[in-house]
Amino acid sequence: MRLIVTRVQPQAQQWADRFQAIGHDAPVLPLIEVRGLADATAVHGAWLDLSRYKAAMFVSRHAVDYFFQAKPVPEIGAQALDAMATRWWSTGPGTAHALLAHGVPRPLLDTPPEQAGQFDSEALWQQVQTQVRPGDKVLIVRGDSVVSDGASVDDNDQGVGREWLAERLRQSGAQVDFLVAYQRGAPVWTSQQRALAQSAASDRSVWLFSSAEALGHLHSLLPGQDWSAARAVATHPRIAAAARGLGFGVVAQTRPTLEDVLASIESLA
Repeated sequence: MRLIVTRVQPQAQQWADRFQAIGHDAPVLPLIEVRGLADATAVHGAWLDLSRYKAAMFVSRHAVDYFFQAKPVPEIGAQALDAMATRWWSTGPGTAHALLAHGVPRPLLDTPPEQAGQFDSEALWQQVQTQVRPGDKVLIVRGDSVVSDGASVDDNDQGVGREWLAERLRQSGAQVDFLVAYQRGAPVWTSQQRALAQSAASDRSVWLFSSAEALGHLHSLLPGQDWSAARAVATHPRIAAAARGLGFGVVAQTRPTLEDVLASIESLA
């Protein structure tokens, strides 16, 4: 079975390697590219003010990586994270692992358990709502999406859940600040990549989607494409709805772990 892996690099290649190791053809066709900011002054400033925040929440592992790339040294050294009371919030295991890899102390990390049925803002809120007090400040680190004319717009892929969390925090009396740490945009395809996508629309390949924004880019990259014969596995209800909205004929929804994605793939065999 051919699996079309659409995750952002380098995670796309990591997943493709795992699929290929168990016998699947798994070409990588990323539908989102990420990049750092031309000017990271605001991220640098957020680091200097970080101790004033009750918590910093990260929407993705890319938010973590680009935030830590801008960490000022020597103002904030390796020991400074241990000295801070600031909590570090993550909506899923990938982002949590990235925080730990950058030196965040495990006791200061809040994230849904890996055996949880969902990894999103709603699941995170179940873990952290008792921490929040009136007057607390919470920093939400996110990305911006860049459209074809170069303009920067809100990264809406995690936007629904992120805004939901921000509203819960405000209702609890907290102040919410947003910080853009990176940019996301549509890829520029080669002719070979375009041919692969067109073929996979009707040859019983299984598309793997972990982003609703990626589906929007797919629509822009192949306008007018008939997806009624295409099959997909989506890792969140909002992503599954976006795939059905684009016209995918078969959409399976699953948890965003490799094991659960594999199980859904096998169900489509």
